[in-house]
Amino acid sequence: MRMLSNFLIILLAAYLFLVLLVYWVQSHLVYFPDKQLSNTPGVFGLEYTSISIPTSDGETLHGWWVPVADSKGTVLLFHGNAGNISHRINYLTMFSKLGYNTLLLDYRGYGQSSGKPSESGTYLDAQAAWRYLTETKGIAPEHIVLFGESLGGAVAAWLAAKEKPGLLVLASAFTSIPELAAEFYPFLPVRWISHFEYNTLQALQAVHCPVFIAHSPQDDIVPFYHGQRLFQAAHEPKQFLELEGSHNTGFIFMQPAWKKTLGTFMNRHLTNQSKFIVD
Repeated sequence: MRMLSNFLIILLAAYLFLVLLVYWVQSHLVYFPDKQLSNTPGVFGLEYTSISIPTSDGETLHGWWVPVADSKGTVLLFHGNAGNISHRINYLTMFSKLGYNTLLLDYRGYGQSSGKPSESGTYLDAQAAWRYLTETKGIAPEHIVLFGESLGGAVAAWLAAKEKPGLLVLASAFTSIPELAAEFYPFLPVRWISHFEYNTLQALQAVHCPVFIAHSPQDDIVPFYHGQRLFQAAHEPKQFLELEGSHNTGFIFMQPAWKKTLGTFMNRHLTNQSKFIVD
């Protein structure tokens, strides 16, 4: 009996150690930044400008501004939790072909951006990018499309709830970090110990622009029901596109349908075609 009691004490101690370990290192389970850029838009024949954007708390964000002539509007793109902007150049090519300018930037701690990533920091980064487009570039909010993939979907939805963009696009986004973490670690009290919220579902309920949501039933990281719940929470007008493939390949497998369907939605709902001067 005493041996069993000692075993249970050791087991409990090991479990508590695991909980504390996850509590202290969870930022390393959320962010996977790559500081080295592997490519530039110029390699793919795109005209671009490398820009630096200051944040309100003293960081400097690096990004690429990719303009097109006679643009229909501007896409502000927030990428996922791994890599950096050099791994998202295909988006720049797609939006350029669709007739939209694109601002693609790295969060603090990613690529050539200064600082260290955090949830509050990514929100400040989003606000800095918004100010750059609306104040420095002089682009009207209703001509801006906020696009977020995966973790970037939470950032884009947060910004859309604070500002008044013309349109919001969520690609393979999750409802919240605690809910997603519970999928990965069902044996841990992640809802109690999580430092992060990234509550896309809550933010989306305060968004009143048109919303486009894309998700794959084969998504191996963010379960399909996350996309379905987000779509249910979104206000009209809205559209859902069912992708094919895994979390990181769904857009490759669905490229023609993805580009056509998204482009049609953007063209239909973006308020008035923007006619500002492209730098």
